[in-house]
Amino acid sequence: MRERTESEFLETVEVGPGPGDPTDASVIWMHGLGADGHDFEPIVPYLKLPPSLRVRFVFPHAPMIPVSLNMGMVMRAWYDLAGPDLRRIRHDEAGVRRSAAAIEALIRRERDRGVPAARIVLCGFSQGGAMALHVGLRHQEKLAGVAGLSSFLILADKVATEVSDANRSTSVLVCHGTLDPMVPEEMGRASRDKLVALGYDVTYRTWPMLHEVCLDEMDVLGRWLEARLTATASPGEVQ
Repeated sequence: MRERTESEFLETVEVGPGPGDPTDASVIWMHGLGADGHDFEPIVPYLKLPPSLRVRFVFPHAPMIPVSLNMGMVMRAWYDLAGPDLRRIRHDEAGVRRSAAAIEALIRRERDRGVPAARIVLCGFSQGGAMALHVGLRHQEKLAGVAGLSSFLILADKVATEVSDANRSTSVLVCHGTLDPMVPEEMGRASRDKLVALGYDVTYRTWPMLHEVCLDEMDVLGRWLEARLTATASPGEVQ
């Protein structure tokens, strides 16, 4: 693991092959509101991915901004949130677009480091999952997969006109807790229904949990990642 600080990119935490070892795939994983890139760093071993896949996990830190929903407190957030309640939140579109551009820059960096887009997965939790879905559906090159955990579609009314044909057939994993008080499970179901109506291949799983992750969910995510990254491997790349 190492933290990167290049000014033109979001700061990130990385977990994966050691220095000098080849990397054949990348997972860019966005954290939730108020957390940081270290939040899901300990999860990697629980995914049980075979070392032969040689995956680099990239956990970016969101910018520090005031969040209206939390009385203007400054915290790491992908964009500002405001609104009277959880089901009527207003999402700052300009902030969404800025963070999307920053995540796109990380995808380009992985490509520059030798990982093709078809071997890159976008994943995220809560607000970070919303960003993973937002960017993954719009990215202009085919990705290996997109996963949103305890998350939702942002700018949902614009999805149909903004999605990229390149990722129309890309597998999407949506997971949620049925007892989630922060992002109600109905928001996860609505996201699934919207994507299915648009023709996406969506796997939807739930567990009786709050706004969190669980070991069974990590097992499902790990097997989904392995399937996506094995399917996109070049002949002879994965033993």
